[in-house]
Amino acid sequence: MNRPVASPPAQRESGLNWRQVGILYRREFRAALREKTILFNSILIPIFLYPFLLWAAFTGMMFVMGQTETLASRVAVGQWPEQHPRLRHQIERHKQIEIARAVVGEADASEAIRRGELDARIDFRHPDGKAGEMPGNFAASITFDQSKDRSVAARERIQEIIEDYRTTWVERETMARGIHPARWQTFTLDFQNLASESEMGAFVLGLMLPIIFVVMVAVGCFYPAVDAVAGERERGTWETLMSTSATRPSVVAGKYLYVATMGGLAGALNVVAVLLTVKPVFAPLFEEAGRSLKFSLPLSSVPILMLAAVLLAGFVAAGMMLFATFARTFKEGQSMITPFYMLILLPVVFLQVPGLKLTAALALIPVVNITLMLRESISGDLQWLPMLVTLIASAGAILLILRLAAFVLKFEDVVSGTFQGSLFKLLRLRLRKTSRGT
Repeated sequence: MNRPVASPPAQRESGLNWRQVGILYRREFRAALREKTILFNSILIPIFLYPFLLWAAFTGMMFVMGQTETLASRVAVGQWPEQHPRLRHQIERHKQIEIARAVVGEADASEAIRRGELDARIDFRHPDGKAGEMPGNFAASITFDQSKDRSVAARERIQEIIEDYRTTWVERETMARGIHPARWQTFTLDFQNLASESEMGAFVLGLMLPIIFVVMVAVGCFYPAVDAVAGERERGTWETLMSTSATRPSVVAGKYLYVATMGGLAGALNVVAVLLTVKPVFAPLFEEAGRSLKFSLPLSSVPILMLAAVLLAGFVAAGMMLFATFARTFKEGQSMITPFYMLILLPVVFLQVPGLKLTAALALIPVVNITLMLRESISGDLQWLPMLVTLIASAGAILLILRLAAFVLKFEDVVSGTFQGSLFKLLRLRLRKTSRGT
């Protein structure tokens, strides 16, 4: 049943015809532009999906943070420090702190905090643990619930007030005794960041952009790969296409180049969309933290990005079309390609580690090597030997899948869509026949 195809003499002689490939490639592209599903998933989603998700996520985050900031923290106090009335005044007059007037014991306060009826409790004691003995210095203990946002906000507000008051009080007392702060401070700690705003922006883009790029290339290839084979069979046009004068290698090459183009186009469009929207989305968040970042793609990384798009789209398109070859309907094609799609995305999720570098060993792993190469090109840290290994390994992986596809297409029942099974079943049958010597 699984016998090699006996090709007509014209096809056997001509093989791959690039003129026919061009005609079929343009045909596939025109058909894709008329297909709403492919146009939406391969063009519109890459442009709008991730920018919208980023905007929605950070807008929601800022909204939640704003709601938390406006809520008053309900705080109970065990015992005020008698020698520090100013501290008590600052806490009681704070606009976002509401003091529970009734005396609440530690056990009752803990239970109320767990139930959400109270946000925090403060206990002031002498540093040696004896309550009521406060000659000046004191220790403060804050009870709160880390799992509740309001309780965490209450702890942060109380901590900030106490630390600011304590610093001011120590400076005032030492100055009154004629001691300069430099004398009683054992050491000071200062920070100096050598990275510029552009370098920090490139660092953030390097962590975020590669994974988005891989996802969008895979999404861009998914629906065209299914439609190019399974869609043709479901519409009943596959037999008509295979009966034309175009050679079989030309048909496959035209469809493969079309799917790879859609994937690369989806990745490139999404990168442009993210670069245009990342600054207005992230700017409020970083300004809140007192930082200013410049998000721009270095010119030196543009050729690497284009090369990465070609290699990644070529690999993903080849793999997806190989699995889609065994599907008879669009729904069946989706089911067959989904495991390969998930296999592509799985390693990328674990690569978002700031210290991970592209090495010669990692350069041998498809998709992983391209992701790391793209991240290092954005940050300006290019290593030419691993990059060369990446190019060779990626090109080798593409050629290996294409050779496997050429082997699969030798069987007439696979080409016609009558083979009952998947790629693994076909390979298992062939290996079994080979071991039997048939």
